[in-house]
Amino acid sequence: MTTASAPAPDTAFDAIPKDDKRITRGWTFYDWANSVYPLVITSSIFPIYWGAITKQLSPETDIVSFLGFKVPGSSLLTYAISAAFLVIALVSPFLTSLADFSGRKKLFMQIFCYLGAASCAALYFFTPSTLTASTFVFISATIGFSGSIVFYNSYLPLISSEEQYDSLSARGFSMGYIGSVLLLVICLGLIMGHDKIGLEESHATRLAFLLTGIWWAGFAQIPFFTLPADPGRPAGAVSDSGWLLNGFRELGKVVDQLKGLPNLKRFLLAYFTYNMGVQTVMYVATIFGDKELHLESTALIVTILLLQIVGILGAYLFAKLSERIGNTRALSWSVFIWMCICVAGYFVQAGWSFYALAAVIGLTMGAIQSLSRSTYSKIIPENTPNTAAFFSFFDVTEKLSIVIGTAVFGVIAQITGSMRNSILSLIVFFILGLLFLLTLRGKKLRDINEADVAAPGPPPATPNVGMPATRS
Repeated sequence: MTTASAPAPDTAFDAIPKDDKRITRGWTFYDWANSVYPLVITSSIFPIYWGAITKQLSPETDIVSFLGFKVPGSSLLTYAISAAFLVIALVSPFLTSLADFSGRKKLFMQIFCYLGAASCAALYFFTPSTLTASTFVFISATIGFSGSIVFYNSYLPLISSEEQYDSLSARGFSMGYIGSVLLLVICLGLIMGHDKIGLEESHATRLAFLLTGIWWAGFAQIPFFTLPADPGRPAGAVSDSGWLLNGFRELGKVVDQLKGLPNLKRFLLAYFTYNMGVQTVMYVATIFGDKELHLESTALIVTILLLQIVGILGAYLFAKLSERIGNTRALSWSVFIWMCICVAGYFVQAGWSFYALAAVIGLTMGAIQSLSRSTYSKIIPENTPNTAAFFSFFDVTEKLSIVIGTAVFGVIAQITGSMRNSILSLIVFFILGLLFLLTLRGKKLRDINEADVAAPGPPPATPNVGMPATRS
């Protein structure tokens, strides 16, 4: 056997071209494909249909039977979401480590994508008689969505140069907002015009779930075709322990790396706290408008569309802002605006003030999500082959923050009897998040000991993303 004249690439970073327009454009199309799930299924049409089904089963008490237990219909939906997030939180770190080691990020992304899309399509069969089975199908759809996002996000530092993280992340979120709004408009047209095409409203609604699954799986073929498969570890790095033990061993290595990356841990703590507030507002905004402000369903749908459209502007605006003042400062301003939103939410009334507040939420919603993803990409060790594993910790942090944030919101609302008090209390999460972010300002976000934990090679220059780009 002859020896190659040049060493083979050690990591995916050496093998995948950076800033290739065809690849980055294809990557953003997965946001276009799968963002229909959180809009159509999580936020708008499915919750309304779920409420109609549970009300039909129990018009007086909203108590439904699930696996022999009597549960409030609204609580059952919340429990289903929590169960799905818990599953992903448990399996994601191991699966991502396995994908990093074997070079199968795209394969795992495809598996979760098809699981989620097929489950969305299967919700077409959701009727009062299939409540129990449909609950598990909904859990499966949520697992598919959450699972695929981890591997999708992990491609960002693989395909983009660091200078383009913010703008590419913003492009992805913007594509997601545009695609999801387009499908929601199509679905709403189908539902509102059901009598003109000879369908019952419930049938038209279930067709919307089928269309969501088809849209998701169909447009996902664009990134699946354009995204390169990463090579995984070189042959010499593979032990004889088998793929399962190698996956556990790789996870152990990433956990050890985390112990030596204090700035990464600080950012995850900041993200955990402020994201509790962000995600809670996003999940309860529709319920708040319905129960507290007594808005009509049409007004709620208009609000949801407003959030998505303004979110496009917010993602791009704060990406530009981060170029001028740095990621940490831009995120800090975004968190401060969310603090103001909590105060305004306590006093808001139905009418123009509600829509104005929704516009501000939309503006900062896209900004804080996009910047959080790109900032995390700048903090993880440069040239690490474990991008999926590192992003699994980012994803687990997000999921746990959703569970805790929504639980705190519900408990305060139950104790005080008003969701306004819950909205105001969320300001605590944002204050803590801002304080943790401030511990990173003025520092080089990528830890100094990065060369000890990254892939072999000369240590790269460390950008000061917490400061303006013009400073050294």
